Amino acid sequence: MDDKLNRRQLLTGGLAGSLLTSGCGGNYDRATLTAIDNPTSGIFTHGVASGDPMPDRVILWTRLSLPTPPPGPVELTWQISTRDNFAGGRTGRTLTDAGRDWTVKVDAAGLTPGENYFYRFGIKDIESGEITYSPIGRTKTLPTGSVRKARFAVVSCANWQWGYFNVYDKIAQDGWYDAVIHLGDYLYEQAANEYGSADGISIGRVHEPANELVSLADYRTRHRQYKTDSALQAVHAMCPMILLWDDHETANDSWKTGALNHQVATEGNWADRKRAALRAYYEWMPVREPAMGRTRAEIYKSYDWGDLLSLLTLETRLTARVEQILPEKHAREFSNAEDAAAFKQHVIGAPDRPMIGEAQSAFVQGTMAQSKNSGQKWRLVANQILMANLDTPDMTPHLDEATISRIEKVWADVRPFVAMSKYRPPLYADCWQGYPWAREQFYKTVQDAGVNDMIVLTGDAHEFWANDLYTKAGKKIGVEIGTSSVSAATMTEYLGDGAKDFAMLVTKDNKEARFYDPVHRGFIDLQVTSSKITSDFVAISTVLEREYESFTLASFDIKRDKASVKFSKSRGLGFKEYMLYKGWA
Repeated sequence: MDDKLNRRQLLTGGLAGSLLTSGCGGNYDRATLTAIDNPTSGIFTHGVASGDPMPDRVILWTRLSLPTPPPGPVELTWQISTRDNFAGGRTGRTLTDAGRDWTVKVDAAGLTPGENYFYRFGIKDIESGEITYSPIGRTKTLPTGSVRKARFAVVSCANWQWGYFNVYDKIAQDGWYDAVIHLGDYLYEQAANEYGSADGISIGRVHEPANELVSLADYRTRHRQYKTDSALQAVHAMCPMILLWDDHETANDSWKTGALNHQVATEGNWADRKRAALRAYYEWMPVREPAMGRTRAEIYKSYDWGDLLSLLTLETRLTARVEQILPEKHAREFSNAEDAAAFKQHVIGAPDRPMIGEAQSAFVQGTMAQSKNSGQKWRLVANQILMANLDTPDMTPHLDEATISRIEKVWADVRPFVAMSKYRPPLYADCWQGYPWAREQFYKTVQDAGVNDMIVLTGDAHEFWANDLYTKAGKKIGVEIGTSSVSAATMTEYLGDGAKDFAMLVTKDNKEARFYDPVHRGFIDLQVTSSKITSDFVAISTVLEREYESFTLASFDIKRDKASVKFSKSRGLGFKEYMLYKGWA
């Protein structure tokens, strides 16, 4: 059972007597859409994809699905051009074989900065000489010089079994983004009879293989399955994707030397499993192979959109993170506020509990300093997990015995956690709040680069967030905007409207939380200009049917505020949401 979901069942399982009732705003830009259901077939069953763009090059990807794979390598051609008839473009040849699961990855170089391109692959029939072409994809290189605007779709947490990828479909139907920023959990490793199995069975989307992913063959099979989805194929074919992983690409709640969802006795050595997962990831995703001197786990990178912005991607799972400390496992060790404070300071808050490590910290500082010194207007940080200082509200007045007894059947530690909640443990111990020393070190690294105005993009939680970010000393370091899930479960799976009450309680009791929605699935439509960043929280109505409604749940403008940045104009908030957003409640 996913630990974060155990907490969500508790925190939304029955908010009896909440002091706040939900006050939803008026959703806008509402439209009814029907998701595409026309997956690619034939030799190029898994479509095409591009990613990891640079000013002069981009990664192009596809896979061969041959009826009778040969024993040796197969040659393909690739083409990239500014014209969809491929006149005057670049072309090349590449090989693939069973050793890379018939995947194809090309680093297409010699391109023009800030240019839109078409690309495709081809394979020649030995007997007839005829060429079979892949679907045509579109991609774009990074611009240089003066850049007026950029637009990104920010996504996270796509689980095949929980429902259709209607979020991807909406992005593809929008038709134009400079890039899709995927913050991780591109796929999920659990077995078919686990997380989301009931909905998967009801709509015919059951995980393959049926077992939990452990071996290289397992991870490859799951990647194959996900890339047969029509909506995902459409997004990949529309624009380049900038990718970072979270935990489920390997195993739930992973860290450098293990994972909550890894049992050595039955699943073998963690290093072997991690190696298999990363090999499959690099085979199946449009990401550039590691630079000289880096391991495959060190996927952190930076991307520049001319003088407009820099985008830094973090790796918070596999390079340096130490094991999570779950507060409920320690709840019986204290019974008063003094013990709780000592736990927060000396256990959760103990020094030398890293998240990103020295090498990545040096990279962060160098990238931030370069961005600041070059005069770029914005500094974005793509990050898997919630960064804001967020504590659990006191749940004791809001949970009745019937709810606790029900949750106890799937989470043995629910009672001690409820008792501990009066002392405000971390909302999610797997996130930065469970590593406060590491977070403060990260903030110091950013400040040492002369930066106090970062915009952090966050996934993982299956929730929309707008948060302020402060150092322990109370200095503003930036803001955070969190995207909900593509399809993975939100809190409504456990109580429906009770999740809205909990959202109000969390926002009220946490200074850094400005807006919080744990109800809707969706993505962030991020529009960047020199004067402001607009973040539209785009929601969808269902993942259990291909016909769905799309609407803007809320929207926030981000502007400069002296040395930092701030949320300014908001749209779509209800009265009580607006009161909390402004800090008036």
